[in-house]
Amino acid sequence: MMTSRTDPDSCPGVLRTHEAADGPLARIRVPGGRLAPDQVQALAAAAQDLADGNIELTSRGNVQLRQVRDAAALGERLTAAGLLPSASHERVRNIVASPLSGRVGGWTDVQALVPALDAGLRAAARLADLPGRVLFTLDDGRGDISGLHGDIGVHAVDENTYAVVLAGRDSGVRVGAAEAVDLMLAAAHGFLELRGEQWRLHEVPDGPARLTDHLLATRTGLDTTAEPLEIAAHHDIPIGWLTQADDRVALGAGVPLGSLPARTAEFLAAVERPLIVTPWRSVVLTDMDEWVAEQVVRVLAPMGLIFDANSPWLQVSACAGMPGCAKSLTDVRADVAEAVHTGRVIIEGTPQSALEGLDAGQVVAAGRQHWSGCDRRCGRPRGAVTDIIATADGYRIVPSS
Repeated sequence: MMTSRTDPDSCPGVLRTHEAADGPLARIRVPGGRLAPDQVQALAAAAQDLADGNIELTSRGNVQLRQVRDAAALGERLTAAGLLPSASHERVRNIVASPLSGRVGGWTDVQALVPALDAGLRAAARLADLPGRVLFTLDDGRGDISGLHGDIGVHAVDENTYAVVLAGRDSGVRVGAAEAVDLMLAAAHGFLELRGEQWRLHEVPDGPARLTDHLLATRTGLDTTAEPLEIAAHHDIPIGWLTQADDRVALGAGVPLGSLPARTAEFLAAVERPLIVTPWRSVVLTDMDEWVAEQVVRVLAPMGLIFDANSPWLQVSACAGMPGCAKSLTDVRADVAEAVHTGRVIIEGTPQSALEGLDAGQVVAAGRQHWSGCDRRCGRPRGAVTDIIATADGYRIVPSS
């Protein structure tokens, strides 16, 4: 069923913040999730000086700051740090890429495509008109990113060939590595021609098929003879010690509910290694020797970062809840934290039956679960997830299907 959009796209950025219930919220695009150490430090300082003291990680590998007190000062700081390279295109730089690509596994290094795609988006004046919700995906063949159902993406099928993925489905089109970025940019232009008032490609009637036809008609050498890939959502959070192809170490760390305290971010920046923010609200600190990696775990695990793949924190996600959202019926994040601390988030077990009218302390659920302060279920991840939804009469549990 297609959604009809009659209101303008209000997706926040830095220059146009969102007025949340707890104050202005600024969203900072981080193409590919890639942050240099000095950028991590700049974000930590901005969170401390100008916001509520935390860096929130989003499901698109971006970051946001809440309760921003001086948006102009924030813009100046982010510009100086290279995190706001374009005022006109700031909200359209939504690019997610396989976080471990080029370091651990995968057919090819899709992270290498990120700068070219970002530069191409910013270079085309017309692409500033893309809705802020449009998502570009770069999957190195392991299947971690294509299942996020972005609008326009590529998925490696061998070292030199990509499947073109539109609205989360393989179009059947194949493109060489050298042409992949140009084709994605052409698809972005084509989406603008087709979209009408819609924000996402899947909302356009027959959008993926029409965009495929547009590409075939305007680009030479394309066809759809390939057998389409089956693309599914995966919950592949890279956690713990990860040995890179160059024998250095990457560390994957979960961030409880995606809220990274500025002080913890300062310690990450002090390691002076590249950091990648993942779409699962975690981080990967890369390119370390073993001794440095050991010290990082020793210091940052007590500060709350999760290096254990069996942690219940990795099973839960939540919307903003109170006080950040006026529509929320409860402080859902506090309820989630209490459930984790009291052992009511079970990593594996029999799925919870459908129940309703539960007090927060009565909620017990196994496996992946998303807690929501209302029926909108904002921030719900894709795939099989048990929904735990606040209502006027208590929590309602909706088992995953």
